[in-house]
Amino acid sequence: MRFELRTEEHDERNIYITGNFNSWNPKDEQYKLHQTDPRTYCIEIGDELLPDFIEYKFTKGGWENVELDQYGNITSNRKISKSEAETSDMVKKWRLNWGPFKKEFFPIAEVISEAFYIPQLERHRKIWALLPYDYYISDKNYPVLYLQDAQNLFNEGSDYGNWEIDKKLSLLTEYGRGDIIIIAIEHGSEDRIKEYIFDNDHVANGSEGKKYIRFITDTLKPFVDENYRTKKDRDNTGIGGSSLGALISIYSGFLYPEVYSKLLIFSPSLWVEPNNNFPMMNFRTPFTMKIYLYGGGQEGSKMVKRIHVFEEYLKQWEKKNLFDFEFRTSINPEGTHSEFYWSQEFPRAIEWLYYNSKENPAEVKPQQNSIKN
Repeated sequence: MRFELRTEEHDERNIYITGNFNSWNPKDEQYKLHQTDPRTYCIEIGDELLPDFIEYKFTKGGWENVELDQYGNITSNRKISKSEAETSDMVKKWRLNWGPFKKEFFPIAEVISEAFYIPQLERHRKIWALLPYDYYISDKNYPVLYLQDAQNLFNEGSDYGNWEIDKKLSLLTEYGRGDIIIIAIEHGSEDRIKEYIFDNDHVANGSEGKKYIRFITDTLKPFVDENYRTKKDRDNTGIGGSSLGALISIYSGFLYPEVYSKLLIFSPSLWVEPNNNFPMMNFRTPFTMKIYLYGGGQEGSKMVKRIHVFEEYLKQWEKKNLFDFEFRTSINPEGTHSEFYWSQEFPRAIEWLYYNSKENPAEVKPQQNSIKN
């Protein structure tokens, strides 16, 4: 079957076709289109590789660079019968690194407290809540994700850039996958390392991770559940972070599996626990836990290796009936230890952890009609 594509926006990125014939892989070299003139591309796919009824889309190498309509809105899946033998399509616009982002879907960023008291550590901390854009005009209850290092999650002007989770949540909302509350906890500056190290005085003299975990679980979560419309059960509660923030989130999940069922683990500082000696609570019935693991190939020689070793330990712990893990590992060969790459990965992690989906295997309905502006 021959697929021809014309595009009004031209740049140097390659164009791929993806669909129900290749598990919706958005960057499958077998399905890269060939350029026939500056704005026209084509590909011929053998009939034996295609189902009778084809659903497909075009990307420029990933869902962060997928096709859009002329107003910058998401498009429905294209559909055609294989018996038609050829088709000609037009793409008006393309996403670029997940953008553009629609302001009307941005989450509501509230400061829960400028100085929330941490009784376990006898200090105070600024804490944010990012609420769905329609929180105050709906009556829904929402799942919750607790994230570390709030300074680097969405506020402009942070020292190392930020994850832009406000923008990414607006994108997820556009796809009908943004109904989630994020609780963002600012790190303790000079106390950050101590608070994120569980029990290792070789790394942090006077490590305070045990107390920090108890703060989130025993103090902050009950406050959030009392003051916001949350889904309080473990199936709707997650915790995560990057680097040392990812490490303390692993501890949180393993020590309180009755509280957290989802872990968002980006570039974890597993060097602190090279032998993976994580303490675990032993329950009669193992808890099911979803873990999204991400690492970059440019984060140092051992990052990816340690993540794969950690995977093997997860499998061993499963065999011992300590947990029932479901984990997904994403490795970006080009990724460095930076907010930019964690930002790129955030929508994929949220979608998998909270919406039980691949990135775009099924029909996605736009949240609104096209906006002409």
